[in-house]
Amino acid sequence: MKKAIQQAVNAKMADEVPVGAVIVSGSTLLGEGFNSNISLQDPTAHAEILALRKACEYLNNYRLPDAEVYVTLEPCLMCFHALVQARVKKIYIGARDPKGGFSVFFSEEQMEKLNHRPEIEFGVMEETCAEMIKLFFKEKRVRGKRKWLRSTRP
Repeated sequence: MKKAIQQAVNAKMADEVPVGAVIVSGSTLLGEGFNSNISLQDPTAHAEILALRKACEYLNNYRLPDAEVYVTLEPCLMCFHALVQARVKKIYIGARDPKGGFSVFFSEEQMEKLNHRPEIEFGVMEETCAEMIKLFFKEKRVRGKRKWLRSTRP
């Protein structure tokens, strides 16, 4: 998870939402990525998708049955389903996303209908991951207010 957190720091430095992901198989790093939606002007450029693309390219295979994913924020539905399609073995999640995480929209009953169900572990370095997200959006709100104050002065 520490490598995923470093990827999230890279995202923050690029003024992207600080989410990072790494994909490993044993001790081999298959792929890593951080949110790059703004810099790539691509709504699918989430950390998990970018890491998944690199891992698939590295293995020259779109299936990753031995892979484990570490991600700092709970994946959205798009990312979760991409990980399911890749047949990853396990997903380690830092912080939950109560507004956009897959578990908000995906019931246990729906999970049982999936053709592949990765093992999922929530709460890995949760405080660190959650704090990074909270701080990022708090700073964004403060900067937004300052920008608004400057633009409204005569």
